Amino acid sequence: MLIRHIGHAEFLMETESGLRIVTDPYDESCGYPVRKIRADAVLVSHHHHDHDAVNLLEGNPRVIDTAGEYTLETGIRLTAVTGDHDDAQGAKRGKTLHFLLEAEGLRVVHLGDLGCALTEENAKILHHPDILMIPVGGFYTIDAALARKIADQLEAGTMLPMHYRTKFNADWPISGPEDFLALYEPKDVRRDGEALRITRGDRICQPKVFLFSQEM
Repeated sequence: MLIRHIGHAEFLMETESGLRIVTDPYDESCGYPVRKIRADAVLVSHHHHDHDAVNLLEGNPRVIDTAGEYTLETGIRLTAVTGDHDDAQGAKRGKTLHFLLEAEGLRVVHLGDLGCALTEENAKILHHPDILMIPVGGFYTIDAALARKIADQLEAGTMLPMHYRTKFNADWPISGPEDFLALYEPKDVRRDGEALRITRGDRICQPKVFLFSQEM
């Protein structure tokens, strides 16, 4: 599987079969460059403008924005479970979905805009991901400290930080990824990758934290 971080909470995952799956596409109001991305399926964790710009994707993708179990292709399964966007059971910002993609012998989890600790039930479902896409910026989502606790709770393989401050959203009241990276040994962090290629056979060789080389 090949994974690219487009920006914010948007990732592109491409399987060996060529299936292209996009998570949480953002719109132009986020400040990030809007790229023309072709997708076969798009996972929308919640309907805020920085996560549901499905109209900007190419290819007329299948949209998954409700909890449930799905088959995207033979041998590729998706589970979506409901969580909270805040620490008041959704009273402040509503709900969000967490996604578990099972493909090519890998477990890939995208936590959406998680804003509090995981429920015990969701932690059991999402446990032991090979890849964990996790928000770290705080304010709208969990912060670095809680992100580390959740990553440890899930016994995650490689973390892909998301939803943090960059030069594109510098006026947002969120933190950059540095606080999260500082919670790990420098040897466990890779900062310079354009893309992450991972297979079941080499997953234990991957870094603990992978920060894509976007302009910060």
